[in-house]
Amino acid sequence: MLDRSFFARDSVVVAPELLGCIVTANGVSVRLTEVEAYREDDPASHSFRGRTPRTAVMFGPAGFLYVYFTYGMHYCANLVCGEDGAGAAVLLRAGEVIDGEPIARGRRGETVKDRDLARGPARLAQALGWGREDNGRDMVGAVRAGEPTLWAAGPRTGITKAADTPWRFAIPGDRFVSPYKRHPKAPAAEQDQAPPAK
Repeated sequence: MLDRSFFARDSVVVAPELLGCIVTANGVSVRLTEVEAYREDDPASHSFRGRTPRTAVMFGPAGFLYVYFTYGMHYCANLVCGEDGAGAAVLLRAGEVIDGEPIARGRRGETVKDRDLARGPARLAQALGWGREDNGRDMVGAVRAGEPTLWAAGPRTGITKAADTPWRFAIPGDRFVSPYKRHPKAPAAEQDQAPPAK
């Protein structure tokens, strides 16, 4: 199991090291295949404008779960990183359900393909049974190291600010990685960067 010191580092360092790790919650285990890093000095981060009641968990201590509600219908989950007061986290974007598939399928739907049970941040949170009540949950003891893996970096998905910052990390060629989608309102790409995986 990963201890608190693992998370108490820069989110950009922690993020690629989370790939291949196993997250367990509410009877389901997911192998992480794709993550994104966010920091307080990052215009795309929820913590960029400082601590608010909504973002307080992001400011530490490390190793806790930051859950937010988006588009009026979905929850997304992040693992808080950095020193206390840092305002940093890693968004869990996608993974493969490796244990508790019947439970995950009960939450996601009986006709959902195996590949799509946790492929995308809202799907992953739903598969693991996370909601608003899990914001601030201590995840130390719920994340364990996986097999070391190669990783690739590219621009983050679906954001309008700092859209070219290459803090999306994924396992290249893994079929459980979600597709890259640039936000239509994001400025034109600063350079031709290939996403880490499709």
